[in-house]
Parts: sequence; structure tokens; C-alpha cells
Amino acid sequence: MSEAVAEAHRRDWARVLAATVRLTRDLDLAEECVQDAYAQALRSWPVDGVPARPGAWLTTVARNRALDVLRRETALRRALPLLVTDTATPGPGEDDDRLRLVFTCCHPALSREAQVALTLRLVCGLSTAEVARAFLVPEPTMAARVTRAKRKISAARIPYRVPSPDELPERLGAVLDVVHLVFTTGHAAPVGERLVRQDLVDGAIGLGRMLRLLLPHDAEVAALLALMLLIDARRDTRSAPDGRPLLLSEQDRARWDTRQIREGADLLAFALRRGGPTRYAVEAAIAAVHAESPSWEATDWPQIVALYDVLLDLWPSPVVALNRAVAVGLRDGPAAGLAELAPLLDEPALAGYAYLSAARADFLRRLGRLPEAAAAYEEALALTGNDAERAFLAGRLAEVSR
Repeated sequence: MSEAVAEAHRRDWARVLAATVRLTRDLDLAEECVQDAYAQALRSWPVDGVPARPGAWLTTVARNRALDVLRRETALRRALPLLVTDTATPGPGEDDDRLRLVFTCCHPALSREAQVALTLRLVCGLSTAEVARAFLVPEPTMAARVTRAKRKISAARIPYRVPSPDELPERLGAVLDVVHLVFTTGHAAPVGERLVRQDLVDGAIGLGRMLRLLLPHDAEVAALLALMLLIDARRDTRSAPDGRPLLLSEQDRARWDTRQIREGADLLAFALRRGGPTRYAVEAAIAAVHAESPSWEATDWPQIVALYDVLLDLWPSPVVALNRAVAVGLRDGPAAGLAELAPLLDEPALAGYAYLSAARADFLRRLGRLPEAAAAYEEALALTGNDAERAFLAGRLAEVSR
């Protein structure tokens, strides 16, 4: 029965919390009531059975709990000066509480880091530890960041609504970053048994489609949606039947979703016509090269490296530099890739990043430097919290240790 509650958390957390926030106008109170609802589900569902509509059941329990609290005079006084629900703003997002919650969390009064972190915590229901891993920062740092962001929303009386059309441009960048980070967190889940959290992937794509309806002429919205669709087109081939992750070189491309690839390519073409090379457009172009290549051997690595060069100019990032180094190694050989990775070993932001160690381990393995490869695989294992990825790395470690 705990599995049913966990599934309801993955699928319905955002909707339940957003509906409760609309009632309470208090993020902390709403989150507390929703957590109580899930705790009640753990007690009630084993006895009464899983309801036909778990999300509706949880929303009712959370809202009833919130109403009980709000009826108390002290709690009512505490809630009144907080979030203000603005029902006057029209638009396609008005009926979707999740989108209201995203824009509330991404208000310009908050720092960009706080905007993204708060949305991952509240909209996606990630634990503080998961959000910290996504940001490559210690958990206490992230806990303090989320707490400060909540307090600022309360103190500034930030409205719970989708912005008006004239406000959207200045608010959009943060929202796109949120949607992208939700997608990447789901695409390679930092912790847990499964390689992918498809609920987060689907939620991010759903938010991307909502934004596309809201802003049909915006190039970067189209580019981000293109990027997500092109990557997600591989979803059915990313794991073996036993759950082992499959590398791009191992995936059956005949099973990739050609409809999604076509839609993503069309969106990318639109984005490039309207906006030129932006961060998400270049990332989508890299995904398109992979998606449209007939085989692993036919992958156009020179083009991919060139696109990473453009991306580094647009968005300098240690993770982009890491991905470029891997592409160089696949273009020019493992020794060249290892040389490109060497400067990144002193990059503080990558100190706890398992993929750096895993990339080094793979290049060392391919060069026959097996003791060094084993040490790098051990380091990657120590930094990895996802069980499927750990099993893959353990297999590689056993291979080079024999």
C-alpha cells in the first residue's frame, strides 16, 4: 500500500499542493496540510483501500485540514497578510493551479537560484536532498535557501497567479530554467531505484506545452519544448529489461518515437527562425543530431563539438564543459577526451558530480589503464545515489578489476 501512496506522491503532489495553496495563501501551511494528507493515506488506504481518484482524495483531506487550521483565530491572522490570489488575470493558465504555483515561485523578487529551488521543492515535491543534488550544493545550504524564499514570498505578499501579458517577458527566463531543471532531474533521477522519474519528465513537458499555448510566438519556449521532446523520444530504450541503463550506443533506434522527433525538429526550426542560436535552441540542436543519426557509428561528432563550442559561449557552465570534453573524446579518441577532462578536476562545482568521475573512468578503461579506471569507477559509485546507475557502475568496476 505504501507503493500506492508513493505513486500518488509522484503523480499528484503538485496538483494537491497548488489547490491547497489557493485556499490557504500560505506556502508553509499548505505544505504541512498536504504532508498530513499523505500521512493519513498511509494509515487509511491499507484499511479502506486505495480510492478511485487518489489525487482528489488527497486534495480533499489536505483542504479540510487547512480549513480546520484557518478556523482558528491565530492561524487566520497569520495567513491573511500572505499570498494574495489575483483572479482578475485572464489567460490559458488561469485554470491550472500548477502553472500559478510555478509563476509564484518564480517571482522576480526572488533570486534565480531560489526560484528554481523553490519550484522543485513545492511544484515537483522533491526532497531537499534531491534539490541540493540537482544544484550541486550541500543539503543544509539548500534547506536554508528554500526557507528564505518562502519567507520572502510571505513578506512581499507575492500574488498567486499567472502574470499578465505585459509581465510575462521578464518572468519567463526563470520559469524556463525551472521547467528544464525539472526535466533533467526526472530524466536522470539523482536518487532512487529507477533511472528515470517519468512523472517529472511528463510534468516538465506538460508545463512546456502550457507555456507554448501561453506564448506561441516565443522562440525560447519552442526551443525548450523541442529539447525535451527530442530527448524524451528515447524513453523506451534507455533501460534494459532488468533496469540496467543502456548507453546511446546500445539503444535500439528503431524504437525511438519518430513522432516526437518530428515535432521537436519542427519546433527547433521555428525557434531558430525567430530567435537564432539561444541556449535551449543549441541544446535542442545537439539532441537533434543524436535523434536524426541512423546509428551510433554515424553520429556527427564534429558537429556536436562545434555546437558545444557555441553553447559554452552562450552559457558558460562546468557541466557544458564536461559534456563537450566527452564529445571531443568520442570525436578524437579517449586520450583526447581525458586531456579535455583534466582541467575540470579542479572545478569546485563538479567536486561531487558523479558523471565527471564516470567519464574519466570510461576513457581510462578504453585506454587500457585499468587500475586507474577502477579507482575512478569507485569514486563515481561513491557519488551516485541512483540504484540503477550504481548497478551499471558496479558492473563496469567488476569488469576492469578482473
